[in-house]
Amino acid sequence: MKLYSYFRSSAAYRVRIALNLKGIAYETVPVHLMKDGGQQFSESYRQLNPTALVPTLVDGDVTIGQSMAILEYLEETHPQPALLPADAKGRARVRAIAQLIACDIHPLDNLRVLKYLKHEMKVSEEAKNTWYKHWVEVGLTAVETMLASHPDTGRYCHGDQPTFADLCLVPQVANARRFDCNLDAMPNIVRIDAACTELAAFQQAAPANQPDSEG
Repeated sequence: MKLYSYFRSSAAYRVRIALNLKGIAYETVPVHLMKDGGQQFSESYRQLNPTALVPTLVDGDVTIGQSMAILEYLEETHPQPALLPADAKGRARVRAIAQLIACDIHPLDNLRVLKYLKHEMKVSEEAKNTWYKHWVEVGLTAVETMLASHPDTGRYCHGDQPTFADLCLVPQVANARRFDCNLDAMPNIVRIDAACTELAAFQQAAPANQPDSEG
């Protein structure tokens, strides 16, 4: 497998964790989102992924360009260890948490949105960061409520094994800390993030440990 990735991309980070947890060997192909005007906009990469976003997974003749679709593909083709609960109710809960992060928080704070705010809308750096922190804190507050109020919350977001929810949560928390978001009122998120980052699969997937990391 090849994973077209950028070390700071939270979407690519999710997929790296899944590949590591499942013990799947893969080659990282760096796509620098800032150099050369954004390498994701090159003709060769657009042919691979018309959205000009990362990640993209290539598995033989299969090419997939959305992180959540990649996670589902990996879960179906490499079912062990399972990253979704065995029961329909549990799977729905895990997907709800994961998609709250991947579909509600992340798109508002994606690099291309931040660049548009700065360069096209001419907002100040301070205003851009205020935007980022607002939507991250709103979204993670909702995640915290879902975790705090549910009996199935365990060592991880759902029970005592990592799931899609944790794969999405940890990269979002890393970004939240990078932008100095306030996590003081989110003890479950902080606790679960700490539990996840004790695992080698999460450590190996971290931005600082990628071949294209810039520190």
